[in-house]
Amino acid sequence: MSYHGRVALSGSQLRVWLVPENDGPSALANATLRVRLSADLADRQRLADGCARAGLREVVCETGPLPLHGRGRHVGLALELREPAAEVVVRVDTWWNGGATDRNRANNEHVVLALDTGDAYAF
Repeated sequence: MSYHGRVALSGSQLRVWLVPENDGPSALANATLRVRLSADLADRQRLADGCARAGLREVVCETGPLPLHGRGRHVGLALELREPAAEVVVRVDTWWNGGATDRNRANNEHVVLALDTGDAYAF
């Protein structure tokens, strides 16, 4: 699995948009992606359907079905940080994939530095 998307930080709000992709070798009925932050999340979050908080700095989201060499559902998160940050490191990876084998594990984890500019940083 791989992920393509962007992140943007503005004050205490971090936006994450991404699309999971399945590069094979077979289709997946579902998988779970994880978004980890270098800053604490605020206590209350309004998360997208299929997403749940997994810790002080983590959110997990289901991908839905992933066809062979295809894309899963688009995931959009508007996360509130506990306090404004000048920068946040965002890590996106696969938390669960049902035991599927991935021939290219190099594209499984993405790390993005988002600066408090409101600009979108792509990965």
